[in-house]
Amino acid sequence: MASTLISIQIIPKTKNGEDVIPYVDEAIKIIAESGVKYEVHPLETTMEGELEELFRIIARMNERMIAMGSKNVISQVKILFQPDGITMDDLTDKYK
Repeated sequence: MASTLISIQIIPKTKNGEDVIPYVDEAIKIIAESGVKYEVHPLETTMEGELEELFRIIARMNERMIAMGSKNVISQVKILFQPDGITMDDLTDKYK
């Protein structure tokens, strides 16, 4: 069972004020290609996995934003670390 839930909102500063949605789509693609369980929500994406693995994914997301031409990137992150295990379903099943 995963030990960590991380929600991230990535906000790239685009070169000329372009729409950020293509950048966000690329960030979500990095998450999808990582193989971790994730859910996309309107203002953030939540990932489920091991702490170090999720931090590596966040690093790749930020590096990709710069490679795409962003001057800088703000990543707003929320972390729930529970060594004995936690899943998104543990927190949301009662609402489904």
